[in-house]
Amino acid sequence: MVMTTELPYHVPVMREEVLALMNPQPGGIMLDCTLGGGGHAALLAERLVPGGKLIGLDQDPEALTEAGTTLASFGDAIILRQARFDSLSTVLDDLDIEAVDGILFDLGVSSYQLDTPDRGFSFKDPEAPLDMRMNPAGGGLTAADLLNTLTERELSTMIRENSDEHWAARIARFAAERRVETPYRTVGQLIETVHAAMPARARPEDKHAATRTFQALRIAVNDELTILGHALESAADRLAKGGTLIVLSYHSLEDRIVKQLFAHRSGHGPGDLIYGKPPPASVELLTRKPVEPAASEVAANPRARSARLRAVRKL
Repeated sequence: MVMTTELPYHVPVMREEVLALMNPQPGGIMLDCTLGGGGHAALLAERLVPGGKLIGLDQDPEALTEAGTTLASFGDAIILRQARFDSLSTVLDDLDIEAVDGILFDLGVSSYQLDTPDRGFSFKDPEAPLDMRMNPAGGGLTAADLLNTLTERELSTMIRENSDEHWAARIARFAAERRVETPYRTVGQLIETVHAAMPARARPEDKHAATRTFQALRIAVNDELTILGHALESAADRLAKGGTLIVLSYHSLEDRIVKQLFAHRSGHGPGDLIYGKPPPASVELLTRKPVEPAASEVAANPRARSARLRAVRKL
């Protein structure tokens, strides 16, 4: 039976493409490593029942609570765990599950987090604290902490390497100068700094001028790029034969990691310093090039515009 589920906090990106590649069947077991508001999880769970299981992971306790409400109608077909996605093997071991039929990663910040201004991920509330931690209760440095403590050179490197921001050095210099008088605390302070540092003619027309700087800080706060490769390796290992691994990424740095690992695991990647000599192929590429959302989807959901989908199947 297919249930109709309202999704007020999350519009699942490239839903038809995900469903076609995943091909969830009743009785199957699938793992959503980035649960968010539960949008993709609901679509998969609808097709896994009866008899199947959908395991959802998220390190954000607020997202888990919201997803729990969204997915409540599926009852014990849903298993939710608060965990970072590189802990997926530990979660599966705890559940005594050796392998799953499909694994999904929808990377970056979720619609739920963007729509919660006081988390500091969006530009909606200038007075919101510059936090950006996926799991605020877990401790660790906030975006404000990084802006207030890193050296100008460290800030410049972090912004450039995590976002390819052309004006990284200038933004870092302005940030270092401004924090002397007023330490960073709010979203508005960072937006003002970026606007001051970036000439008006250089500001992009299709997105907020501070988008790349926010991205860079979020990645640094949550160590996103470092853990991604490890998580994908674990995911490929825990797929059942014929199982599908799908990754939705939203910027070139993420997509490059996914592309390299998928090529390596499929036996097509060149030997390199990251992964070494390719082993015998353990997966087959389902997407030679990243799949992009249709123009109609981008028009309906602008947050989908930068999405890139890659997928492999376990041999």
